[in-house]
Amino acid sequence: MHAHLRRAAFGAGIFVVMALALFTSLSAQPDSSELPRLVGDGVADDTQALQSRILKSAGQLELPAGRYRLTATLEVPLDQRGPFALVGEGATLIMAAPGPALRLRGTHFKSADPQNYTPQIWERERMPLVDGLAITAEHPEADGIEAVGTMQLTITRTHIHKCRHAVRLVENNRNVQISDCHLYENSGCGVYYDNVNLHQSNITGCHISYNAGGGVVCRQGNVRNIHIAGCDIESNMTPNQPATANVLIDCTDSAAGTGEVAITGCTIQHNNPSPDSANIRILGRSNPSAKLDLVQEGNITISGNVMSDVQVNVHLQNCRGVTLTGNTIWQGYRHNLLIEDCSSVVMAANNLDRNPRYNYGNTADANNSVIIRRCEDCTISGLHISNVWRDPAGLLVEDCRRIHLSDSTILDCDNCGVWLKNVTDSYIHDLFIRDDRPGNPSVSLQETGGSDTTIRNNVLQRQ
Repeated sequence: MHAHLRRAAFGAGIFVVMALALFTSLSAQPDSSELPRLVGDGVADDTQALQSRILKSAGQLELPAGRYRLTATLEVPLDQRGPFALVGEGATLIMAAPGPALRLRGTHFKSADPQNYTPQIWERERMPLVDGLAITAEHPEADGIEAVGTMQLTITRTHIHKCRHAVRLVENNRNVQISDCHLYENSGCGVYYDNVNLHQSNITGCHISYNAGGGVVCRQGNVRNIHIAGCDIESNMTPNQPATANVLIDCTDSAAGTGEVAITGCTIQHNNPSPDSANIRILGRSNPSAKLDLVQEGNITISGNVMSDVQVNVHLQNCRGVTLTGNTIWQGYRHNLLIEDCSSVVMAANNLDRNPRYNYGNTADANNSVIIRRCEDCTISGLHISNVWRDPAGLLVEDCRRIHLSDSTILDCDNCGVWLKNVTDSYIHDLFIRDDRPGNPSVSLQETGGSDTTIRNNVLQRQ
């Protein structure tokens, strides 16, 4: 076949494919003459018009550019509607009433085991999609998106601003994906695991910033497999609200707790004026049965993150099985690390420096200390700690047992480099501790109380 004939045949084929795609798209949309008219001017109430389209369309529902004011929640009953995709082409939902602007409701209230799924889930409910949409609010109790009973909920390229909670996950969900989203300046949480039974959720490539109730927040529930990767998570707290964190996992009063969490490759920072602010705070004490006085939830990896400018950069309390490696941490105004009542914590190769590049404003008020208190069975190596000011020690290990501390550098800290206070049955070795600041009387290594601890092969300036 001659080249020009081949090109013509190829062009005709493309035309046929595009025509079929257009026909399929149009056939999936309801006849607009049968539905209330969409206005999209931000003033008229578009609730009924949008709700009608959600219930009567099949497949992908595209919202053209406009500002659609809502006076009630848009309900998406996945079992009735069939596979759902809502795509905003420059569209903004304005929620003017309490509750979520968009609620996706499925019927799956079991685990992610394939044996637990009915055919209906795969035929009508799998992977509900929200993409390219913006949501804002005029009511203080309005949320962005709420999901219950869903399987494979996917939220992408979505902007949620000035709501209460941006994304709220309740009751039961499985296999949630939130990616490439901007969850910005909401009065509650950015992503809220609200007493939910949820295994397998990924939050990737998102900006989650200036949400006053916390960035990614998980309270109570039965939650496993939270993966937070490649996100910028900033200033999700305010001095006017109770203490929270950029990433907060709170297992208090939980029947099953939260575990199997990975927080990797994120920048997590701001703000120090909020009382008890933290970048990552994990409260691991749950109570699954009256027979157990304490359960330390965990199996958590915190790796390759950059964290700064809060009261406590990483706060672990009542956790078990936490790995903290390869992080760059500074400007912990009270502490860079506060590890309390934990076991089986491994910390390696973390850089906790005071960089002169950041000598501005109130940064000199940051203490930057590391405290490990009432812990056992922990391995700590490769810490680089420098310029801890005002606190009793650069590294304080207090009321602990079976601690293996080694191969760390502690430099130019006030009062004491490393203080071992009531530490028992432990091994401390190969530390390099110096303070070369003129006229500073600090002690390199101090041991108070405790017993059966071996201390050897350390390079000390003073003791």
